[in-house]
Parts: sequence; structure tokens; C-alpha cells
Amino acid sequence: MYLPDLFHEQDFETVAGLIEAHPLGALTRIVNGAIVADHIPFLFDAKANVLRAHVARANPLWRDFDPASEALAIFAGLDHYVTPSWYATKRETGKVVPTWNYEAVHVHGRLRAIEDAAWIRALLRDLTARHESTRPAPWALEDAPDGFIDAMLKAIVGIELSITRIEAKRKLSQNRNAADRAGVIAGLEAEGGETAEGMAKAIAALDRKA
Repeated sequence: MYLPDLFHEQDFETVAGLIEAHPLGALTRIVNGAIVADHIPFLFDAKANVLRAHVARANPLWRDFDPASEALAIFAGLDHYVTPSWYATKRETGKVVPTWNYEAVHVHGRLRAIEDAAWIRALLRDLTARHESTRPAPWALEDAPDGFIDAMLKAIVGIELSITRIEAKRKLSQNRNAADRAGVIAGLEAEGGETAEGMAKAIAALDRKA
């Protein structure tokens, strides 16, 4: 990933937060000379320095990867088009062009497949707790009949990516002056919608940290 210093996010908590907030990763690897990708929800275990997930047993992913080669999990955070009409510089000189703001995390590592039922059951419990915890009536693994869960466990395989390095990029108008950034925030807020408002808040938070 092209990673200018200005956009290089190195704060670990921020990077971990991006993965937590956007856990659906595109897991890419080389299989027989071709690039293959699968979209999988991951859990990031920072203490163990791994990403954990599971796939259908019918998915060839857990058999076809090369354990000696690196795989890459890509997580996409916020993104939004930025019109040059929002920049103060447009009114001053007109020397502006459109761009796109976005957040992305690339997690490199080596894969292993896990068929241990206890490991997979623990993963399912952790995944469920992660995504159900904020619901008024959270669903738990124990809500389903044991026999049903046992059958489902046979149909999936765990995977774990042992992390070798992480690259994170947050392109949030850091290359613009304060007036232009304020214009982007105001433009996004006026445009409205969850994505635009989220991007406006991210840029404002970055300005507060500066």
C-alpha cells in the first residue's frame, strides 16, 4: 500500500479500533499463481497478535493456502468523496481537484487451519458476544440446541492469521490547510448521512489531536 508519512496511522489503539469497527476483512492469498480473496468477519486478539475467524468446510480456503507464504487481510474503514468545492482554496485560487478520503488497514501474516471443535466453539462464543452484546436481547450460543450447534461445528473450520506486520492508512485531509479541512467538515455535515457524518467526525477528531 502506498503510505505517505502524512497518512500513516501508527497509533496501535486507533488501528485496533478500526479493525474492531470494521471487522469484515478481505483475506487475500496466492493460489496456483492467482490472487484469491474471501470476505470474512475476524476477531482481532491483540495480546496473541492474531486474527481469528472461521470458514465453511466446503470453502477450499482452509486447504489451499501455503503456510510458508504470507496472506493479507484488508479492512476498509470510513470512506467518502471530497469535492474541491468545499475548499476555501477554491475560492482563493481555484487550484484544487477532487479526492477521496478513506481509512484502510492491511494485516500481513501466516495462516493456519484449525479443526479442533473446542477451539471453534470458543471462537463462535467470542464472535457472538462481540456482535450481540449491544442488542436488547442478545443471542447466545446456548440458545440453540446442543445437537444443532454440534452439527454446525462439523461444517466449519477455524482459521488463524499469525500477524507479521500491520500497515494502516488514514487519509483524512491532513494534506489540506486548516481552512480547507474546516470546509470539508462543514460540507460533509451539510451533505448528511451516516457515512458523511462519520467522516466529518473523524477529520474533526484528528484536528483536535494535532
